[in-house]
Amino acid sequence: MKGKKKRAPKNLLMTVKFLYNFLGSVQVVTWNEQYHKLTTSDQNGLIIVWIIYKGAWYEEMINNRNKSVVRSMSWNADGQKICIVYEDGAVIVGSVDGNRIWGKDLKGTHLCHVAWSSDSKVLLFGMANGEIHIYDSNGNFIVKMKLSCLVNLTGAFRIAGIHWYHGTEGYVEPDCPCLAVCYENGRCQIMRDENDHNPVLIDTGMNVVCIQWNHCGSVLALAGSLKGTSPDKDVNVVQFYTPFGEVKRFNTPIISVLSEQGRNLETSLSCFSWQWGYCSNTVVYAYTRPDRPEYCVVFWDTKNNEKYVKYVKSLISITTYGDFCVLATKADEDQPQYVLVLCNSIGTPLDPKYIDIGKHLVTPVVQLFGPSSRKSAVSQIRHFFSFLLYRVYHIDDTPSGSEDGHLDYSKAVEGTRDPICAITASDKILLVGRESGTIQRYSLPNVGIIQKYTLNCRAHQLSLNCNSSRVAIIDLSGVLTFFDLDARVMSSTGQQVIGEQLRLERKDVWDMKWAKDNPDLFAVMEKTRMYVFRNLDPEEPIQTSGYICNFEDLEIKSVLLDEILKNPERPNKDYIINFEIRSLRDSRALIEEVGIEESSQFIEDNPHPRLCSFIYLEYSLSCTRYQGSLDLAIGLRIKLGDWFRVLQLLKTGSGASDDALLEQAHNAIGDYFADRQKWLNAVQYYVQGRNQERLAECYYMLEDYQGLENLANSLPENNNAMYIYSSSKHAQHTAVRGLWNKAVELAKNHNMKEIGSLLARYATHLLEKNKILDAIELYRKANYFFEAAKLMFKIADEEAKKRTKPLRVKKLYVLSALLMEQCHEQMQNAQRGKVKGSETASALAGLLEEDVLSSTDRFADNAWRGAEAYHFFILAQRQLYKGSVDAALKTALHLRDYEDIIPAVEIYSLLAVCACANRAFDTCSKAFVKLESLETLSQEQRQQYEDLALEIFTRHCPKNKKTDLDDVLERWVIHV
Repeated sequence: MKGKKKRAPKNLLMTVKFLYNFLGSVQVVTWNEQYHKLTTSDQNGLIIVWIIYKGAWYEEMINNRNKSVVRSMSWNADGQKICIVYEDGAVIVGSVDGNRIWGKDLKGTHLCHVAWSSDSKVLLFGMANGEIHIYDSNGNFIVKMKLSCLVNLTGAFRIAGIHWYHGTEGYVEPDCPCLAVCYENGRCQIMRDENDHNPVLIDTGMNVVCIQWNHCGSVLALAGSLKGTSPDKDVNVVQFYTPFGEVKRFNTPIISVLSEQGRNLETSLSCFSWQWGYCSNTVVYAYTRPDRPEYCVVFWDTKNNEKYVKYVKSLISITTYGDFCVLATKADEDQPQYVLVLCNSIGTPLDPKYIDIGKHLVTPVVQLFGPSSRKSAVSQIRHFFSFLLYRVYHIDDTPSGSEDGHLDYSKAVEGTRDPICAITASDKILLVGRESGTIQRYSLPNVGIIQKYTLNCRAHQLSLNCNSSRVAIIDLSGVLTFFDLDARVMSSTGQQVIGEQLRLERKDVWDMKWAKDNPDLFAVMEKTRMYVFRNLDPEEPIQTSGYICNFEDLEIKSVLLDEILKNPERPNKDYIINFEIRSLRDSRALIEEVGIEESSQFIEDNPHPRLCSFIYLEYSLSCTRYQGSLDLAIGLRIKLGDWFRVLQLLKTGSGASDDALLEQAHNAIGDYFADRQKWLNAVQYYVQGRNQERLAECYYMLEDYQGLENLANSLPENNNAMYIYSSSKHAQHTAVRGLWNKAVELAKNHNMKEIGSLLARYATHLLEKNKILDAIELYRKANYFFEAAKLMFKIADEEAKKRTKPLRVKKLYVLSALLMEQCHEQMQNAQRGKVKGSETASALAGLLEEDVLSSTDRFADNAWRGAEAYHFFILAQRQLYKGSVDAALKTALHLRDYEDIIPAVEIYSLLAVCACANRAFDTCSKAFVKLESLETLSQEQRQQYEDLALEIFTRHCPKNKKTDLDDVLERWVIHV
């Protein structure tokens, strides 16, 4: 479960086992991630710290207290300290280099567990009687932990585990629960910290023996046992939960786990279930980083090996279809509202929708994508989004298919005795699975219930084949079954019923995918093997742990997502794998070995357009070889898409009637090279195919702007489309040369969309050369005000840290704020044009990019805050030098709210001066107290402040004179 940056050798366990042959059995093992040290303790209390040297493990330190047995050991977050607890109540804290820091004997207690807090300031001690005591890092008792999970239970309960995720890989959400405490009776609580009075409570229903967070704190694993079918046999199980107590199913192929009463069933101990999807040759995946509170969502174009990164707050799920992706997020931490953001394959938001349904319904809702063709995908998806805004149905309703649904989100919180557990849809039907095993079938696009089916399992995942005739069901125990939705069979009572459970059943399944072009083909992932089925008959398995992306044209594309997530910032194309299924391999081999006649029967038994293409290929060769029928051979080659051969055959013929076909062949071959980014080769064929538009694109990709200009000049005057295209490319070329005024003018005149990517590249080029002001001017002229404001704010912050003249820093903050105001105005104007509805809807839509897609920059919340801080800072000093000491003190008091902008030492120094000048010595005294408590000061500076305070207050009593400042000063309480 625990990820490691550097993995230990594979012979680790063998080495340790060998070295322990002469010792007692190992009781406790813990790993120091930062220093790569293994710490073990055996049944005799002997502690050994192991290090690796030249591929072998050696004993670095040995200790044996010879009084008691070690029950638990824990390294702190930075690996500097280890805490060891003994059964007899002894506690030892030592350093990584073997020095003893402190020891303590908790007399009369029996210890069994220990855990450090993430900041290493708190220690938790688990007692044998089930209590958990909280101590500080020096061994001083603080308080007993409140155990909400044991409320209404009597007696003592043994602790199964205490594990505190330290946040080294970031958190799935801000303020996310990270401390887990679990008892052997299955009761568990997950807390945000040791004093959390509102923990997440879980009753696992199992006998728990140990618990563990995964490497990024997104999944908690609880291992133990359940009562089996026979009284004397227990079943070993592992259950997985999110930090918020939700049951989580895994998509990795290592261990199968049984469930009890449909409660939980998970698969795999190796890693957690990744948030991912696949659309338009793009793998979309999410991960967390320790330096950011949001999810990092990567759109990786596997064809061009380019990636686009988006930062998304409170990500719930990722769903993809065709060329599009939907990100489901929480709109606001305090409001029960959610956002569905429709994105293209490079992560650009296209259409956001706010919905007021609960979090448990957001994920099923975004799975309702199934447009019948890519051409209509955008309109259908957007139609679906509009549908979300106008129709809401409760699962217990019986809609007729008419316009009986309406916008009533109160239904989303109505209870039901049979909740939804799975959902899937195509362009024809919607299937909804319920916990009782019932599947309800609705018609689409008009939602009308048309059938109910009864299964003997609780569905966890549903998937329809390409013609909506069969549905695959994966239940909570990882068992895959199939149901024919349209079959008519006789029941045991002699009545005809619709729907039939098919006999095929597969166990340990964690993923499956139907073929897009054949309703009888599907691929199944079982543990580390992939099986391909045709008509429920399996082919021989393929050894792989890949996640299935696409199954089409007898080929399966999969991605080794576990490998990618080891280094998510640098995805490797080697982790994309294509498999040909057996019928494709066998057909090719048969044709090559035995010829057409012998292999044609095999292809007839396994019909598929791609297999038939082999027959066409050989037949066309026969035609040209034996019959001399050129036209027939050309026609067959066109059907095969073999345009190279078509061109070769056309060149052997003659006549003007072949000119149009020649152009078609040249253009098709040009497309072949363009798809593979071989632009020079494509140019040669597009020239002969007289394809000006594709030729212009190739010139642009080659940065041959002279060729692009010559092409535009050679076109007829009325060819407006090509002129606009050439002008837009010319605008980008102009931008590259630095003539951005002209470039932006061209972009606006011709409504260019491609200018954004080039603008970003040129801005990056300027930033690499440290020409930040040039980059700001570039963004400003191109109306990219948010990027310009962000850079200006960065300059202001840097100048403030350099202690530049305050007036200059203030001007920089003002410029940043003005740019931010322009950004807000631009977004509001854009949304007014797109969103027609209530003012609330318009406002929410206008804040999408800031509230949903990573607006964590502090300047975005209050752009004027920096300018305000330096305004008061300058004003107070001007008033002081003019002799307006009373006004100067009032102004200086405002600066206390801006410690995040101006260093506290400067604020309180100025405040002390103003208070002293105004003879407000009580205020002056408080300012000195604050200055002396600042951790940023050196000991020498602190001593200077103490000496100065002593000099002032031995002469003057720390009392304020009576002025109109009294009310203000009385409200000032400085916390020291």
